[in-house]
Amino acid sequence: MLKKSHRLTNRRAFIATYNQKRIVSDENFVLYGGKNKEEQNYPTRVGFVVSKKIHKRAVKRNRIKRLARESYQNLLKNGEIEQSKGFQSLIFVSKEAALQKNYKEICSSVKNLIQLLAIKYF
Repeated sequence: MLKKSHRLTNRRAFIATYNQKRIVSDENFVLYGGKNKEEQNYPTRVGFVVSKKIHKRAVKRNRIKRLARESYQNLLKNGEIEQSKGFQSLIFVSKEAALQKNYKEICSSVKNLIQLLAIKYF
């Protein structure tokens, strides 16, 4: 589980990240990036969103969030997504195709999206 300091929790933070309009996507997720950090002292905050339109059952929605959180946490721990540290916040919004994906596919999707966002907005 991500530490509380790494989680995006309040509504205003989500809205501020959405309003930055820094967007990249693939078949599994849409990734919204927040502002660039001026100071590297605090961690990047991350949010995961799965709409009821994706699936009506909470079990399925929570599975996607768990896989995405775990993959982000492992990639961060292994140092494979150092580019994410340049953003104040990130929001992963799931698409319907993510329901049929396994952990490896979700992990590669998360990694590729963060790299794309860093290339596009740095």
